[in-house]
Amino acid sequence: MRMDEQPRTTWTTDRPANRWVAQPAYHGRRPDLRLGARNQHVERIVGPAGDRLAVHHPVRTATAEYTILLNAPEWFGHKAVGDALRDAVAELRAIDLTYGPTRPESLVSRLRRGEISADSYPPLADLVDRCAAMRAATDGWFDAWAVPGGFDPGGLLGGWAVERAAARLRAAGIHDYAVLTGADLVVRGHAAHGGPWRVAVHHPTDGRRPPMVLEMTAGAVGTSGVTGRRGHVVDPHTGEPAEHLVAATVVGPDLAVADAYATALYAAGPAGLSWFHSGSDYRALLADHR
Repeated sequence: MRMDEQPRTTWTTDRPANRWVAQPAYHGRRPDLRLGARNQHVERIVGPAGDRLAVHHPVRTATAEYTILLNAPEWFGHKAVGDALRDAVAELRAIDLTYGPTRPESLVSRLRRGEISADSYPPLADLVDRCAAMRAATDGWFDAWAVPGGFDPGGLLGGWAVERAAARLRAAGIHDYAVLTGADLVVRGHAAHGGPWRVAVHHPTDGRRPPMVLEMTAGAVGTSGVTGRRGHVVDPHTGEPAEHLVAATVVGPDLAVADAYATALYAAGPAGLSWFHSGSDYRALLADHR
């Protein structure tokens, strides 16, 4: 994998700078989260970390799997932590039921059949608007309308769901958390050990290579191909499986956007690096067949 050669992004004021860690500095330090690893992708938390309450909670819906990690001051209380967790889990389950494109009665399926308009429900309108914005931002390489059967937001739906669940945690007063789905994640604050979240991004095909490590206190990582899965992204211009890259990873403030960018970059190949200009809040990491 390699980073594109653009200047490092300056993050907005509520999103402290995240940084890639040089391998010598990382040596011997355990990552908190792993993306693309052959074994586990989350280091399990057992019990409280010092004076903090730490939680590791897996969530399975009919179409996706998530992991929520959070920690809060001991004074916050077990009940408040439990209530915040339940609210975030409920949001993930509600999105699966309400917007899942494989569910015949979901809003997305009803939209595809012409039974409702996007403006019928504000969250659905937001989802459609995001897909349209990403189609424009990627020169059509992310296109939720270029799939059999019509509109399918699957390329960013998981990231959108995670961001909405994360917003529930923040609303409940949780400021230190990570929410993952597959090889995508969003984090804020600090891990239970008190430092930034350490995210190890493993090479998708060569397990002997040391991972690239990102220290994060706010932001998201969207990936495509990092798990080694092939043929999951289709070139919207030809309808054929995309084969330009082995994997694409995008880091930025919002997971729905990062996820859509990663999908589009995987389809477009290195030509897609032009989307990440010097003023962009999003940065790309890719692995090609060389």
